[in-house]
Amino acid sequence: MGRVIVLGSVNVDLEVRVPHHPKPGEKDIGETLQRFAGGKGANQAVAARAAGAEVYMVGAVGDDDAGRAALNRLYDRGIRLMVDRVSNTPTGHALITTDGGSNAIVVVPGANAHLGARVLDPIKGLGPGDLLLTQLETPVEQVSQAVRQAAQNGVRIMINLAPYAELPDDVVRLADPLVVPQAHASQFEARGVRPRSMVTLFGKTGVAWGDEIVNGEIVPESQVVDTLGASDALVGTMAAAIVAGKSHTDAIRDGLAAAAENVRHFGAHRYARIS
Repeated sequence: MGRVIVLGSVNVDLEVRVPHHPKPGEKDIGETLQRFAGGKGANQAVAARAAGAEVYMVGAVGDDDAGRAALNRLYDRGIRLMVDRVSNTPTGHALITTDGGSNAIVVVPGANAHLGARVLDPIKGLGPGDLLLTQLETPVEQVSQAVRQAAQNGVRIMINLAPYAELPDDVVRLADPLVVPQAHASQFEARGVRPRSMVTLFGKTGVAWGDEIVNGEIVPESQVVDTLGASDALVGTMAAAIVAGKSHTDAIRDGLAAAAENVRHFGAHRYARIS
């Protein structure tokens, strides 16, 4: 069984529960303030590890208490850390308001914006059977270089096109799959560049991998606690299924089940609260 190498963001999430999202110029009173380990990269690494994969986390944090706390959470879950500590730069943060059913998020990249030039070099023996999973909360230039480097070693590439950004054509063509939220699918398809395969996320209703569509579990509204990180749970779990050799259908089903479980708990992944 191959490894999942996750290149991506490591953040601290500051999550405020609100009765409704404030409009511009409006002041609202938050009900709770909680501090979680987060970042799309770290979230997906945790999900892949929970699904049984050997996982390497590649990224950057600040040399601060927030970074140390986030790394401790990853280490405690058995994730191998290839994470730089950047001096005089804070760990990335996400400022989140949630009403339970939806979230509004502002990401402050911090150390995530300071990845080195060849971030995959410390990982020995990269090759066929391994999978590089990346997202776009880290610089496009570093993501692109890592994808090219991994592909040269026969590593399978999985790119989560979120938050949406324009990747070079050659990088897009290496993705197998490229994971695109439905909200950005038409924008991406207008470019006319095709990955090796494409996964489209339809939120709580399901996932399509090419022409294959699998419906998701509809979690009763009364059981939905927090939707933050649900798509990360899905993507990371799918990555683990891919390296385990599962079919497209089974990979999607595993991912959808992980997402359904994720929304029943606070935080981007379970037990990620930072005191």
